[in-house]
Amino acid sequence: MGSAAALGLRPAWADPWGQTNTYAKGIEEGPEVALAIRRESLEIDGQAARPYTINGESPGPMIRLKEGQDAVLRVTNLLDEPTSIHWHGLILPPDQDGVPGVSFAGIAPGETFTYRFPVRQNGTYWYHSHSGLQEQLGHAGPLIIDAAEREPFRYDREHVLLLTDWTFEDPMAVFRNLKTAEGYYNFQERTIGDFFADVREKGFAATAEMRGMWAKMRMSSRDIADVTGSTYTYLLNGHSPEENWTALFKAGERIRLRVINGSAMSYFDVRIPGLKMTVVAADGQPVQPVPVDEFRIGVAETYDVLVAPEDDTAYTIFAESMDRSGYARATLAPREGMAAEIPERRRIADRGMEAMGAHGMDHSSMSDSDMEGMDHSNMSGDDREGMDHSEMDHGGSMARESAKTRGNGMLAAGEAQPGSRYDQAGIGIDPNARRTLVYRDLKAFTPWPDRREPGRELELHLTGNMERYMWSFDGKTFSEVTGPIHFEKDERLRLILVNDTMMEHPIHLHGMWMELENGQGELIPRKHTLNIKPGERVSALITADAEGSWAFHCHLLYHMDAGMFRVVKVA
Repeated sequence: MGSAAALGLRPAWADPWGQTNTYAKGIEEGPEVALAIRRESLEIDGQAARPYTINGESPGPMIRLKEGQDAVLRVTNLLDEPTSIHWHGLILPPDQDGVPGVSFAGIAPGETFTYRFPVRQNGTYWYHSHSGLQEQLGHAGPLIIDAAEREPFRYDREHVLLLTDWTFEDPMAVFRNLKTAEGYYNFQERTIGDFFADVREKGFAATAEMRGMWAKMRMSSRDIADVTGSTYTYLLNGHSPEENWTALFKAGERIRLRVINGSAMSYFDVRIPGLKMTVVAADGQPVQPVPVDEFRIGVAETYDVLVAPEDDTAYTIFAESMDRSGYARATLAPREGMAAEIPERRRIADRGMEAMGAHGMDHSSMSDSDMEGMDHSNMSGDDREGMDHSEMDHGGSMARESAKTRGNGMLAAGEAQPGSRYDQAGIGIDPNARRTLVYRDLKAFTPWPDRREPGRELELHLTGNMERYMWSFDGKTFSEVTGPIHFEKDERLRLILVNDTMMEHPIHLHGMWMELENGQGELIPRKHTLNIKPGERVSALITADAEGSWAFHCHLLYHMDAGMFRVVKVA
C-alpha cells in the first residue's frame, strides 16, 4: 500500500467502484484497527508536500466499524511532536474522546495510545487531530459505522466524499497572516466598479450609507471566508479538481454518497448538475428524505444523499467554496476517463443588512454615534453582557407571536427561536435558482428518547474581533475564562447561541447530541455541529447524560485556536 501512496494513488478507500453491499477494498475494518501517524513527503495536486499521514495516506484511511462492536483503535505517534485523534460525532467515554488537556493527555512522540469504546450508533462520521493545527495538513479521515439493523433507505453502492482544504503554507504562518492583516487572503475585495453597480441598483444614498457602515466596523462586506482559494487547494478524497477523482456507477443503480466536510476553514455548496439528490442523513443521523438540487455543508458537518443516475453518462460532483474563490470536484461516471462540464462559479456575494442586524436593529434611523456603539470589536465582554437583548426584536416578531410558550415563559420544546433563519441556506445562495437544503427541512423519523421539556436555558454569544483576529464566547477567549460551563448530570437544557459576529460559525459539542430546535416539534433533528449564520439566534436541546469534561468550540480551526473554545463539565 505504501507504494500506491507514493505514486499519489491515495487514499486507498477512495476506490472508484466504491462499495457495493458485498465488496470492500482499502479500508481499515474494525473492531480492531492500528493507525500510525507520520509526516511524510507526498504529492498533492502534482506538487511536493509534507502532509501528516495515517498509515501512509493523507487524508487518512477510512475506518469502518459496526454498531454493537467494542472498538479497539491503537494509534502510534511516529512524529516528533504530540498528536491525538478525536472521533468526531461519536458518543463515547470522555477519556476516549481525544482532546488533549480536556480529559486525555495526548499521545507523546513514540507512544501508542489505545482507544477503546463501545460503538452505540451508526452513520457517516470522521476523525481528525485535536492537536495544534495538524488537521490543516491532512490529519483527518472518514469514519463509517454500519448499522446493526436495516436503515430506512435502500441503495446499491456507496461512495465517501471527503472535502478538505489544503495549503502549501505553514499553518502557523496562515494564522500569523490572519492576525496581522484583516482580509489577508481576500483577493475579491470590492472595486469602484462594484460601487457604481450598487449605485445603479440601490441609489447613491443607500450605497454610501452601507459602505460607510462597513468602513466604521473596519470590515469588508466580502469577509465571507477568512482563508480562501488564494492559498487553499480544495480537495475531494485527497484529489484536486484537475486530478478529477472518479466515482463509478452502473446506470440504474441507487448510490449513497456520504459527504463529509473535513476542512479546516471552508464551507462548501455541493451539487451534481443533472441529478436530483435526496438527503437521508445529517451528521450521521437519519432524517426524513428531502429532495434537493444543492446543499451547503458547514465545516465538520456530514450529509448522506442518494442519487439515481438513469443514463450512461458522466456527472460533475461540484463543491463550490462559500466565498466562490475555488471549488473541489469529482466525476460520477459509468467508466474511468470520462468528464462532464464544470459549472461556472458564482460571483462572491456581499454581506447585507442581516449580517449587521445581529440584533435586528433598524440601522436606517441610527446616527453615527449609535453606529459607533455597534462596533463590537471595541466592546468588552462586560459591555456586551450589559446590552439588553430582551427588548431587541431579533427580526422574529412573527415567530414570537405564533411560537408556543409554556407557563414559565420558555418556548415549548422544538419551537424555533425568534431570530433564527432556518428557512435560509445562507449568503450567496439564490433561493429561486434551485432547490437548496435549509435547516428547516431536517426532520427526524421518530422522536428522540428524552421527551422532557428543557428545565433551563443557557445563552451564549458568539463574539469576535475580526481586526485583531480574536474569537470567543461571551467576549472572553479560552485563556480568559476561569472555569468550565456547568451542565447538571442528566438535566434537560436548552442551549441558545446568538451570533454577534459577521461570520458563520460551525459550533461543535463533544460527547452529547444537540437537538436543533428548527420548528419540527417532536421530530427535531439531532446534530453534533450547528452552523450559526451572522446575526442569527439558534437553540438546541441537550440531555446532559455524559458525565465528565467535554470540548465545546467553533470548528473553524483558526477561530478555535484564537480562543473560541470552552470546556463543558457534566457533573
